[in-house]
Amino acid sequence: MDASFWILLALVGAAVAVAFARDIALPLRGLAASARLVRSVWIELALGFVLAGLIEVLLPQPVLSRWLGPERVGHGILIGWAAGLVMPGGPYVLFPIAADLFRHGAAPAPLITLLTAKTLVSPIRTLTYEAPLLGWPLTLARFVPGVLLPPVMGLLGQWLFGLFKRWG
Repeated sequence: MDASFWILLALVGAAVAVAFARDIALPLRGLAASARLVRSVWIELALGFVLAGLIEVLLPQPVLSRWLGPERVGHGILIGWAAGLVMPGGPYVLFPIAADLFRHGAAPAPLITLLTAKTLVSPIRTLTYEAPLLGWPLTLARFVPGVLLPPVMGLLGQWLFGLFKRWG
């Protein structure tokens, strides 16, 4: 068990304690709300984990290293950038895949680029929500920097990862 487990456990414990202090029924209502959330996202979450597992077995380690490894960070940033801009699905798909890629040797820069591109730019969201509701001038004013920023974030993130890794 890593630090994130203990942090999450402490946060849940604190939230349960506060809920009990406010009203003895709140923890059960919170559990019911959690069950509703799980019912609404379980299929996407399961599919995300299945896709991450399939990527693990379909992409041999040498290919992964060649595409996203630390030896060719610039190349990996371009691949992460492109993949993040076109990848469908939400966080339930994205984070299991990113975690699996990182665990199997992908460098931080391509993963940070992928995560940033996917979260900043979503063609479906842009076309179905942003442009119709906000208009094209505002949508494009947000979209263009969102498309250009991920490689910068990848490079900066790679540098910060190196610093944080030395501290930890």
